[in-house]
Amino acid sequence: MTETRQQLLEKHGYHNPVLLLHPLGGWTKSDDVPLNIRIAQHEACLDEGVLDRDTTLLAIFPSPMLYAGPREVQWHARTRMLAGAQYYIVGRDPAGLPHPNGTGVDLYDPSHGAKVLSMAPGLSNLKIIPFRVAAYDKTINKMSFFDSTRSSDFLFISGTKMRTLAREGMEPPNGFMAEKAWKVLSNYYCQLNKSV
Repeated sequence: MTETRQQLLEKHGYHNPVLLLHPLGGWTKSDDVPLNIRIAQHEACLDEGVLDRDTTLLAIFPSPMLYAGPREVQWHARTRMLAGAQYYIVGRDPAGLPHPNGTGVDLYDPSHGAKVLSMAPGLSNLKIIPFRVAAYDKTINKMSFFDSTRSSDFLFISGTKMRTLAREGMEPPNGFMAEKAWKVLSNYYCQLNKSV
């Protein structure tokens, strides 16, 4: 996010770009992390300085998670544009849909969301910023942008994998996530396990 902010300041002439951190607040699947836990995680990231509290607006996006794929990525971008966003950071594949052939591979590649938005009608006023693929870099023990020339140095930890680690009381690699944010998630699953 720091890199994107610098680009907006230096290359595009903005004086004070703000990050709209806009977690989904409507209906989600039963195994998704509840909104209050996700908000607490975002607050922890702000508290730890992972995101700058002075330039980040945390607001709930009251949409249900009913779509997936190209329709979802366009819906999310369009609604943010109508809320006043001029730039939209799009990262991974839309919703991580598994391929119907059962191979365990995702249906869409990580750059699919950006490709869809670059061709979508009605989004011409929204500048799409493709988010470079991030992964855990084992050589420096923190998240970094993926470098295909040294792919064996990187570990991809999906949301599903992250929830599994938390559910099983395991720790992610050191530096994977803000420590307080991980505590919020692991405490949630610890309490959930006790109630079962």
